[in-house]
Amino acid sequence: MSDKFYFENAYFVIGTAYAGKSTMVKELAKRHGGIICSENYHDDYPEELDEREFPCLTYTRDLVDWHDFIRRSPEEYKAWIDGVKKECEVLELRMLPEICNQGKKVFVDTNISIETLKRIAPENHTLVMLADPMISVRRFFERPDPEKQFLYRLILEEPDPEYAMQNYRKGLEMINSEETYNAFLNSGFNIILRDENRTIDETVALAEEAFGLCVSLKKD
Repeated sequence: MSDKFYFENAYFVIGTAYAGKSTMVKELAKRHGGIICSENYHDDYPEELDEREFPCLTYTRDLVDWHDFIRRSPEEYKAWIDGVKKECEVLELRMLPEICNQGKKVFVDTNISIETLKRIAPENHTLVMLADPMISVRRFFERPDPEKQFLYRLILEEPDPEYAMQNYRKGLEMINSEETYNAFLNSGFNIILRDENRTIDETVALAEEAFGLCVSLKKD
């Protein structure tokens, strides 16, 4: 049996930060009576993670001094992020078959890699959303997310806050690189580029077209 059989109800959204992925999965699930697998939904994995199998995901869980988190070099930060994504993919692939088995459409803001999605996702069930990579570097601390504001406060507490901020932003630049952007752009999946002049409803319509979702399935 093909892997795609298990994910026939799943619609995956991938791409860069600030492209609107979280908004899109929420809106699509609402309009199509579906299930939302929002950003970091793998946090609901029911079993405690083993640090030997998931060293990156358990890094923050077992962290003693959070200042060590922001003091890492940009290279260490990027390597950790890459590791987190791979470990998240493992958890998602364990969780999704049961979620999809509920019979509803499942809209997933996912960490699953391009290569894996090409293997498991039915045709036209993956959408790439892209924003200028530098947006996430410039605006990372503008969002009110408690996690981002916590990191911001840690940086301000450093002996040299300006250096600490430059070091952290360099890591963000490496994570949100042109190479990463181009990998998404050239993935072969349908793409929506961020447009400040486009409404949410207009973007949803583009996503529905990309996914081949019938308008008649919409719910009020």
